[in-house]
Amino acid sequence: MLRIFVRSVYCVLALWTGLAAVASATPSPSEDKVIQTLIQRVEKTTDMVFVRNGSEYNATDAASHMRSKYDHFKSEIVTAEDFIERCATRSEMTKVAYKVKLAGGAAMRESGDFLRDELRKLRQH
Repeated sequence: MLRIFVRSVYCVLALWTGLAAVASATPSPSEDKVIQTLIQRVEKTTDMVFVRNGSEYNATDAASHMRSKYDHFKSEIVTAEDFIERCATRSEMTKVAYKVKLAGGAAMRESGDFLRDELRKLRQH
């Protein structure tokens, strides 16, 4: 009986410890650097317009918005992929996808696709 009780206590403690670790998840320093670099790439893409909830924003404003969301949701983010999904693909309030309008009148594309392409390029180096 005591053995079952002790085992149960260990299981509960292990589960609680695991949940606490997930609850306080943050990106590693190297992954944070990747995320910061992605945001900087957005900021430097001055020939692109970012569309958020039907309004157009320049690269500086788009990067600032992503930084704010990253700061707010950082405890829920572990990877750059998490950042893209949580902070850079859609509005939290309307759930409408963010878009990017490419230079030269090219078609709009979703910001998540643009950032995943940028992340692929970044990780290849």
